[in-house]
Amino acid sequence: MKPSDLRIALFSGNYNITVDGANKALNRLVGYLIRQGAQVRVYSPTVDQPEMEPTGDLVSLPSVPIPFRSEYRLSSGVNARIKRDLAAFKPNIVHVSAPDASGHRAVTWARKRNLPVVASVHTRFETYLKYYHIGFLAPAAVALQRRFYRRCDALIAPSESMAQVLRDERMNSDIGIWSRGVDRTTFNPQRRDLAWRRGLGIADEEFVIGFLSRLVMEKALDVFCDAIDRLAETGVPFRVLIVGEGPAREWFECRLPSAVFTGFLGGADLGRAVASMDTMFFPSETEAFGNVSLEAMACGVPVVAAAATGSENLIADGQSGRLIPPGAVDEFATALRAYAFDPQLRKSHGQAGELRSRDYDWDQINQSVADSYLRLIAKKSTRPA
Repeated sequence: MKPSDLRIALFSGNYNITVDGANKALNRLVGYLIRQGAQVRVYSPTVDQPEMEPTGDLVSLPSVPIPFRSEYRLSSGVNARIKRDLAAFKPNIVHVSAPDASGHRAVTWARKRNLPVVASVHTRFETYLKYYHIGFLAPAAVALQRRFYRRCDALIAPSESMAQVLRDERMNSDIGIWSRGVDRTTFNPQRRDLAWRRGLGIADEEFVIGFLSRLVMEKALDVFCDAIDRLAETGVPFRVLIVGEGPAREWFECRLPSAVFTGFLGGADLGRAVASMDTMFFPSETEAFGNVSLEAMACGVPVVAAAATGSENLIADGQSGRLIPPGAVDEFATALRAYAFDPQLRKSHGQAGELRSRDYDWDQINQSVADSYLRLIAKKSTRPA
């Protein structure tokens, strides 16, 4: 069997409604598979004005807005219309990317037809809960995810550290790696632009601490702000540059009134913004990979990140950046202070990170997913229905 023989039904909780690391990775995967001759049909909630154009054929799933987070939608299952569409498409593998209602129903549909199911894991949903003051529900969330993932034939995680978390939580016995790549034409040191910084009111000699992400509380925005306050108390001169958009922007702007907020940036504009930082500060512990850390590394920008899933497989502590225990505000501030006063340290760590980023080629990474599909189809064909 060849990649061109693949017929993949991909279920997503949010394929193109918002721009985030998971959606960009899924769209890039679909584009790669189509170029290999595979047939892909994507099933996801949709909205009238998505933030990004979808790659491939997209079928709208029934869904409702998520309470208090209306920029996201929650699928309500797989109805008769979707089942008819699936039957007409005749997939030979089902890929689910979210443990939501449609993901559960898609797994059930596939198992009844003896089709292999692979689940990609994009984030640590259970870690979100503490940011909404319901952390006590985390054990129940893990149990629900375990029920979902153990019904799949295999899982693919974006990093070895995330795969180990899944093993420790007994999510599945077959766990592979689908890493992430970086577009080096967009993210590279040559994108640095001091004139662009001046346009934002940032002088050439000012030390810029950057943050890049969707602006939501689960990205540890509170930890970021507390560490910035602690750094300011030590008398270190610096500026803060925030790149991104999201529902927590108003809170973030009130908390850091002197920061520069660019809003959402994409493409060459995003590469220029990242390369124009002096260090990236990313304290989130909810990441399964750490896309923004890799993008900063490709730009030769050292990263101060939480020592959590994702970033700890990218950053070599003390060589290409710093890994700090999640929530350790004083240690984050100390690491940032070292970069502020030592340009040579920033340069050497940035160069090491840029060299490391060259290992992440998108085509090789996405081919590993196609190989997983082919392996699971071959394995399923040898088993009785």
